[in-house]
This record gives sequence, C-alpha cells and structure tokens, in this order.
Amino acid sequence: MNGVSPDTALADLSLKLLGKDIADTDAEEQRVLRSIVERSLISRDAMDVADEQASFGERLSDRVARVGGSWGFIIVFSLVLFGWMILNSEILGRWHEAFDPFPYIFLNLMLSTIAAIQAPVIMMSQNRQAAKDRLAASLDYQINLRAELEIMRLHEKVDALQVQRLEERIEALTAAVRELGPRGAR
Repeated sequence: MNGVSPDTALADLSLKLLGKDIADTDAEEQRVLRSIVERSLISRDAMDVADEQASFGERLSDRVARVGGSWGFIIVFSLVLFGWMILNSEILGRWHEAFDPFPYIFLNLMLSTIAAIQAPVIMMSQNRQAAKDRLAASLDYQINLRAELEIMRLHEKVDALQVQRLEERIEALTAAVRELGPRGAR
C-alpha cells in the first residue's frame, strides 16, 4: 500500500474495513486482511489442505472406512462367510475334517475381532471428515469475508469517483454561471 509497511497497512485495513484493532481480529480475519494487502489469492481447496495435513494413520483409516463401507465389501464378506459355512458344514463336515463346525465359534471370534478393530477405525475416519468439514467452513468464511471486504472497497472507490464527477460538474456549472455573469442570473 504505497510505501506503508505491511503491518501498518494491515492495522489500517482492519480499522477501516472491520472496524476493530488488528489485535482484536482472529487468525482467519488476519489472513484475509494480509491477502488484501499483498494482493494475493486466498482460495484453497479444503480437501487438498486436509490431505496435506493428514498423517499415515488418518489416510489409512479413510481407506479402511471407504472399503468397509462399500457394497463390494459387504458382498465379498457375505460370500466369504457363506463359503466358510458351506466348507465347514457340507464339504469338510462329510469327512469329519471340519476345522470350525457348527456353531462356527472360530468364525464368530474372527467376526468379533474384525468388528472391534473396524469400529474405531471408522470412527477415526468420521472424526477426520468432521475436521475436513470444519476446515472447509473456515476456508469458505475466509473467502466470503474477502469478497465482502473487496466489495466494500469497490463501493468506496465508486463513491469517490461519483463524488469527483459531481464536484467536476459543479465546478463546470459554477464556471458557466460566472461566465454568464449578471445577465444569466435573471
């Protein structure tokens, strides 16, 4: 802003546009003001930002939840269960070689183990999705605030141009009235 330090420009913009001291603004507002001073873009994709910040465990929980919550998983898992039961009841059961005969205690143990592991992983993924939603809301707020402040600045510029044009017209009219002199006053 024309030879003014960025910090001073930020403080001036904060007072002018938000009506509060820069110390009273939150991080989002300061980021928006800084982007105005620097004339830089503020929009970012929330999913890209969230993915950049995600740890290996968070990305893994997303994948597990994506697979575990799909129809493909349900169908394949149902086929495996059905196959297990057929194998242990009909095929191996005929020769008395079934490794998990009815009531399929080992199968129940494995299902319980899978459910005990999968439930917290899905909860982690849901928590991560909630964090992504909060991030998206924050980024939307910043963009909306930036747009609102830029519109206010444009209104001020348009108003200043209109005042300047009106002053020029008044000066032109005043000069025309002077030029007409006393005879134009009748």
